[in-house]
Amino acid sequence: MCHTESSCVISLNNISWKRNGKKILDKVSWEVQKGEHWALLGLNGSGKTTILNLITGYQWPNEGQVTVLGNLFGKTNIPELRRSIGWVSTSLDDKFQFRPADTTLEIVLSGKFASIGLYEDITQNDLDQAKALMKQLGISHVENQTLTSLSQGEKRKAMIARALMSSPRLLILDEPCNGLDIFSKEELLSSIEKLMAQPGGPTILYVTHHIEEIVPSISHVMLLNSGKVVAQGEKKAILTEQRLEETFRVPLSLVWEDGRPWIRVRLSQLSISAGK
Repeated sequence: MCHTESSCVISLNNISWKRNGKKILDKVSWEVQKGEHWALLGLNGSGKTTILNLITGYQWPNEGQVTVLGNLFGKTNIPELRRSIGWVSTSLDDKFQFRPADTTLEIVLSGKFASIGLYEDITQNDLDQAKALMKQLGISHVENQTLTSLSQGEKRKAMIARALMSSPRLLILDEPCNGLDIFSKEELLSSIEKLMAQPGGPTILYVTHHIEEIVPSISHVMLLNSGKVVAQGEKKAILTEQRLEETFRVPLSLVWEDGRPWIRVRLSQLSISAGK
């Protein structure tokens, strides 16, 4: 539980949300404290994206209360609040496809203004910050290249740097490894791990359906299945074979290696259950 209002980054209180009469989220309660990094884990359609949309005010719950960064929804300026939230998603790439001439540096700089393209004057401090973030994420060498010329891994890092330009208090990484090969994926996860380990950085929500992407600095996990919370809390306590089987609906075994969880589907049991 959040000890004080100032320590509470996210509070969802008994949230439900329906679409076309179908309940997508069913009485979800969840609290994230400052200093925690969470993974949201579940199959496609489990409700992960809906929770993100509720946190950022793009959807509104049918029931329950949402509080983000101390702001109770219904009594706060949502567009103003969004300036304190960074969101990295592959869908963001599409918005930049209509600006093929923008360099990576310009795209990162646009994050300060949350704009697609640069329309404001930039300062030397802005330039210094953008270049420092690109160096931190290992993409300084592509600052003058266009987005279309970058690898998928470089694009993800550019978008993370862009999200960090506004010094957000909350950073959402929505399936950032989607579409990456194994080398690019591990390289990106290493960058994310370093970002999480930095003191004074944003609270990070990492959304995925791949359990091996849960890096050591992720402290807490919420498991979702069909809009309901299977379990939530500290990572090591929550990630058990029984709960993961309930989440992913397949028999599996779990091992930990170098602080990361890995699963293997028990094919013999899968074929027995499939044959029933």
